[in-house]
Amino acid sequence: MSGWKSVVGMALASWLAAGAMAVGESERLYVNDKKAPDSLKDLRKLQDALQGALANARKATVGIDLGGGAGSGVIVSEDGLVLTAAHVSGGVDKELTVIMEDGKRLKAKSLGLESTTDCAMMRITEEGKYPFVELDRGDGTRLGDWVFSLGHSGGFDGERGVVVRIGRLVRIANSTLQSDCNLIGGDSGGPLFDLNGKLIGIHSRVGASLEQNMHVPIREFLDNWDTMLGGEFIGEGPFAKKKEKGKAFVGVKTAEREGGGVLVERVGEESPAEKAGMKVGDVILKIGEDEVTDKESFTALVFELFPKDKVEMTILRDGKEQTIEVELEER
Repeated sequence: MSGWKSVVGMALASWLAAGAMAVGESERLYVNDKKAPDSLKDLRKLQDALQGALANARKATVGIDLGGGAGSGVIVSEDGLVLTAAHVSGGVDKELTVIMEDGKRLKAKSLGLESTTDCAMMRITEEGKYPFVELDRGDGTRLGDWVFSLGHSGGFDGERGVVVRIGRLVRIANSTLQSDCNLIGGDSGGPLFDLNGKLIGIHSRVGASLEQNMHVPIREFLDNWDTMLGGEFIGEGPFAKKKEKGKAFVGVKTAEREGGGVLVERVGEESPAEKAGMKVGDVILKIGEDEVTDKESFTALVFELFPKDKVEMTILRDGKEQTIEVELEER
């Protein structure tokens, strides 16, 4: 009886091993290992693989409204974590808008970035369960593999939808992938997939020429995952630059005032102050939670801020206090 069980056990183990090998082999499309498709069967295999992966990939690919520019990104978790390019997010802790495939606009905030390889993370800040894609954690792509890219070329267009391109990997380097999927402005930060629908890269350098279709491999994100998730700015560029203190611009001329605060004597035309609704005669009492006691303290508080920061200022107008939001610019 024990011998019979042994024989059956060995047969079962052999069958399971063969099954596991078949599953592993099925994950890699055989057409990836051919120099070119040479039959209708090959073309149909590519078509079927793309169609099987595309629907979910499209749902998770988002447009990013930069307020004067546009980019793309892709959701990688149900709670709304987005991967994009560092030159798209442009910094840490910035308020952005994500646009879903159906046109729904959602508030988002940039997390950390890696400025030397062009990696960045964002988080959708509105609660919900979002479509997401799987990462290629095994870094299994090879030179010549078939891939497809998605992105909101030229910016989000609800009538056109996300743009799909299929191609092959033509170069693999330490921190970049190059494909022949043609990309243009607006695609930056969008996803590159293998034909199993796994995310293998994020679009980085695009638009300079039709041949310049460079992507950041997902391994670069994984290497810096926890640090970026924690909101840190990594590196010294060239894809993003740290904001410098002392360059923020409000656009007002102030005068000393008895009793604290500063009196607004002049508001610059088209300045951040004018855009926020500040008027001559207003008294600036606070920047955020910090009290403005005189001109010196006002200058010191502004010096600690950065261009593009949005700050609440408490002002006194006609004897009543009110709060306005000022988006600072660069001097």
